[in-house]
Amino acid sequence: MASDTKFLSIKSLIIWVVMAITSLSLIFSSGVNLYSQISTYRQSLEDNVVIYSEMIGRDSMDSLIKDEGLLEEENLKILSASELIENVHIYRIMDDQTIKFFASYNKEGIAPVKAKFDQVDQLYQPKMAAGVMEIIRPIRNEKQVVGYLYLRASADGLQKLTSNSIILTVSVLLACLLVCFLFTIKLQRAITAPINVLVKLVQRISRQKDYSSRAELNGIKELDILGEAFNNMLQRTQEHMQRQTIAEAEQAKLNTSLEGKVKQRTNALKEANSELIQTLEKLHQFQRQMVQNEKMASLGDMVAGVAHEVNTPIGLGVTASTMMLDRLSDMRKAFEDKTLKASSLSKFIAEGEENLNIIYRNLNRAAELISSFKQVAVDQSSENNRVFSFAKLMEEILMSMRPKLKKVKHQINVNCADNLVVESKAGPINQIIINLIMNSIIHGFEDMDKGQIDINIQAIGDTKVSIEFKDNGKGIPEHLRKRIFDPFVTTKRGQGGSGLGMHLVYNLVTQALNGSISIVSEEGEGVQFKILFPVKKVTHDKVHVGSFL
Repeated sequence: MASDTKFLSIKSLIIWVVMAITSLSLIFSSGVNLYSQISTYRQSLEDNVVIYSEMIGRDSMDSLIKDEGLLEEENLKILSASELIENVHIYRIMDDQTIKFFASYNKEGIAPVKAKFDQVDQLYQPKMAAGVMEIIRPIRNEKQVVGYLYLRASADGLQKLTSNSIILTVSVLLACLLVCFLFTIKLQRAITAPINVLVKLVQRISRQKDYSSRAELNGIKELDILGEAFNNMLQRTQEHMQRQTIAEAEQAKLNTSLEGKVKQRTNALKEANSELIQTLEKLHQFQRQMVQNEKMASLGDMVAGVAHEVNTPIGLGVTASTMMLDRLSDMRKAFEDKTLKASSLSKFIAEGEENLNIIYRNLNRAAELISSFKQVAVDQSSENNRVFSFAKLMEEILMSMRPKLKKVKHQINVNCADNLVVESKAGPINQIIINLIMNSIIHGFEDMDKGQIDINIQAIGDTKVSIEFKDNGKGIPEHLRKRIFDPFVTTKRGQGGSGLGMHLVYNLVTQALNGSISIVSEEGEGVQFKILFPVKKVTHDKVHVGSFL
């Protein structure tokens, strides 16, 4: 049946994610490198202009003192050997402190520029405009300023270096992106090709009933294990069908002379079928009881919680495969007793196909559950910074606590921006939230059937995040509130309480996150914790409101 549902392609996802990350990284690094190179080129030009101005100023000081302008004009002609310098003016300070034009140099082919008497102060530091760089420096005789040197240099070399750097950077960037794209295509094929082959094989066998096909091993451990188990099942099914074909041929030859025996065996087969139906019913009851017992089991920590959640689909897969083995054994026994009918074989094949689908669906479900808990487990064992969505982190934390929360009727409300994305330490935040929730459940909601926890998360500017944790429990007495963050403070001593939970929360906030935590509570009025800690970057969008029962 055709479907309009659009599925996310692993191939496209791998290519888009890898190329997006690589492109952003390369563009950013190339931009920084290009900016650094251009700044270096410009600084080098400025340094050269300053050095030239200082050298020419010192060389012209004697001419200024002796008032030998023509001689200085001749001396300045040596500057024609420099491609950098276009115009040079030397100004002399007269006795009445006025500035007078003394000597000049104009590079061949370059028009003279007017005197810059009014820009002596503004051009003390090099300034670039219209493709040239200008500077005016004082000429000192000991500590007395006797004149000024104006120097105008060409910036063509800087522009050429800048153009070359841009062309080279863009070329390298495009080459790197091309290489990355090729490697991404190769990676995508290496990951998805074995999965596609196995899926197509299962679909073909389901459609054509061709049990002689076999799954090829590809060197990926998990897929090889599944492929070997799948091949063993196909082998046993094929062998059984071959034996059944031979048995049917022999039975056809004896039908005319064995009518009585056929009737007797038919009755025996009916009795066997009745017993088989009863056995299957008991097996289903046992399977349902196992699943129910597993759902009601009390698991002490997150790892046990993951095992609880994953056990159901794996248990269904194991049960389905066990049923297949039991049915194979029953069919083999019926065949050996020569009581096997074609209708029983047809029913066995239909049940086998159904059980294969059950195994396939539940293995996929188990993989999804393990993936949902993976990030929480990684975060709890790491204090490294990473970029994450706060709303997604809260969903993962509540998911990891599901085995504990399912035992109580308390409600947890989370108010957080959908796209509040920060760079911080997810591990300590994970442990802080879990400890606060468990503290409310164990202590705040003691003797309460249904409590409420509100967690409000918001960005403070672009560099901080605030977490406000409130419950409507029985609150904290004043004598305990003052020591709530001290080690070994507990009201459950001798009942499993260590008194280290809130002390751990305080250390994680102040040391791991470099933040602060405060508490407001009155006995009978619940408790409110306010946590404020810095983050490296913050983006936010629409508000996300979620609840967890």
